[in-house]
Amino acid sequence: MSVQSYAAMQANEVLQRYDYEFGELLVDEVEIDVEYCGICHSDLSMINNEWNMSKYPLIAGHEVIGRISALGESAKTKGLQIGQKVGLGWNAKSCQHCDQCISGNQVNCTQAVTTISNRGGFANKVRADWQWAIPLPDHIDLVSAGPLLCAGITVFKPLLTHNINAMSKVAVIGIGGLGHIAIKLLHALGAEVTAFTSSTSKADSIREMGATHVVNSKDPKELEAVAGKFDLVISTVAVSLKWTDFFNALAVNGKFHTVGIVLKPLEIPSMSLINGDKSVTGSATGSPWQLRTLLNFAADKCVTPMVEVFPMSQINEAIAHLEEGKAKYKVVLKNDLN
Repeated sequence: MSVQSYAAMQANEVLQRYDYEFGELLVDEVEIDVEYCGICHSDLSMINNEWNMSKYPLIAGHEVIGRISALGESAKTKGLQIGQKVGLGWNAKSCQHCDQCISGNQVNCTQAVTTISNRGGFANKVRADWQWAIPLPDHIDLVSAGPLLCAGITVFKPLLTHNINAMSKVAVIGIGGLGHIAIKLLHALGAEVTAFTSSTSKADSIREMGATHVVNSKDPKELEAVAGKFDLVISTVAVSLKWTDFFNALAVNGKFHTVGIVLKPLEIPSMSLINGDKSVTGSATGSPWQLRTLLNFAADKCVTPMVEVFPMSQINEAIAHLEEGKAKYKVVLKNDLN
């Protein structure tokens, strides 16, 4: 079956139309007709080979929303149905039998295959193993749901890991594609949410997202005022900052959790951690169960990422819009390839 897609043929080049043939549908696989696909900064990193792991032609896209069009023989017994609405995120496959998979930690399976490596969602069709095709609640907004499959789960997993609840005080560094979803999720949980931002012009819109407080991360007085306050600080940024300012903002037993990919090592004075029994943690995306939990929670609480929609045929314009920092806050492609 011919698949229509947009692929990067080399690093730092515009994407081109690229059609290819699917092989035989494997027994554990699900085929999904793509309706929407978000563009993540990870897609840009892979397209431009910033992590030195890209293989071309590369079909990016891993925030997929669509409907099942075919099921492998084993996948037919897993409760999925033709025509069912599903989402597909960063991972497309895992081995299903290693200790990590058996324990529900499939995202850390050493044999896991990413959606991009498996040919991703900048196309009219994708395939993945059945457990990574996440059923969508009937009442979820399909247009904005895609970013939950990567950006959303990336910031939701720390909330599960650190048992965040309505009594928690949490701060978010960087209010972009990841950070704005974190604020919405924390607000829905009932937590007290503080946003660290260097863009003070965003303060009103950040409060509308659900932030209780907005702190200018460049103002020493404002940083000093929140010292020792937070149970958890989530960093979503991909640039180096003066990290001690944020370690100082942690309460006793506080956790600094990074989900932004900062290529330079974090500079962490040991006394910043020793005083107050603080710690630094990090996480990747989530397991199928965590993804299902997120989607149900987001649907029930009406947590919707803020998106701008482009037709997939304008994918290069959409990528340029994101690269130029104009997106507010996630870019989603609507499939018009069929």
